[in-house]
Amino acid sequence: MKKAYVFPGQGAQFPGMGKEAWEADSRVRQWYDEADNVMGFALSKIMFEGTEDELKETRVTQPAIFVQSVIQAKLAGEAFQPDAVAGHSLGEFSALTAVGALSFEEGLQLVKERALAMQAACDLAESSMAAIVGLDDAIVEEICAGIDDIVVPANYNSPGQLVISGSVSGINEAVEQLTAAGAKRALVLAVGGAFHSPLMEPARERLAAAIIHASFQAPSCPVYQNVNALPETDPVKIKENLISQLTAPVKWTQTIQRMFQDGCTEFVEVGGKGVILRGLIRRIEPSATSSAL
Repeated sequence: MKKAYVFPGQGAQFPGMGKEAWEADSRVRQWYDEADNVMGFALSKIMFEGTEDELKETRVTQPAIFVQSVIQAKLAGEAFQPDAVAGHSLGEFSALTAVGALSFEEGLQLVKERALAMQAACDLAESSMAAIVGLDDAIVEEICAGIDDIVVPANYNSPGQLVISGSVSGINEAVEQLTAAGAKRALVLAVGGAFHSPLMEPARERLAAAIIHASFQAPSCPVYQNVNALPETDPVKIKENLISQLTAPVKWTQTIQRMFQDGCTEFVEVGGKGVILRGLIRRIEPSATSSAL
């Protein structure tokens, strides 16, 4: 039996996140001071005292989730002994940092650059995402492929739950066709842009330059990466996959299935309130156990 630790992405933020640990441990206060220095603004103050709307700003959301997740793993100390790790979208950076592929500072620098690059790409084109529930992945893929505007599968979250991403017109047309095809739900999401789609190409190019120059080490255990759902320990391959991540779909369903096939039967969620990924895992592999750190 193997134990895997999984790290959430955007959507895991909540007001007051990290404050309890900051109040209880002097080491945590030092890590937050370091994070504020890297960010160039008081990230910790927004995390501890900010509103939901303030936390939803991309420049805040991504580093906030990363910092809280990595600090949770650090605080676990010797108890944090994963046989494998994975992270959902942004969470892949948290996972890589938690198992030593990146330092805390360098991981946060990349997340900062990622957030800014994604925001800039969103500002270039009006775009959106939509959650599709209750259809086979193959049907969603086929309908998206038949639409002239940009619209692609972005997050394979669990069987029957797929998020699509693209231009506003492409998303609207896809939602109409997918509803007609029998989707139980086809809901346009309140997000800043078309994450994990070709519209993120400007962000991919900008982030690629930062990733190429970052110092990656071999992680202490395999990291199952979003772009191919396969385990990786080679820093060169990890970089390549991380660069591809912004314009490629997050293969979360396939990742959990592969981890389970490889012997991971116990999953521990690290970051946020510890509930987002556990719900998906229950739907992907009902016989696996899940908990929160």
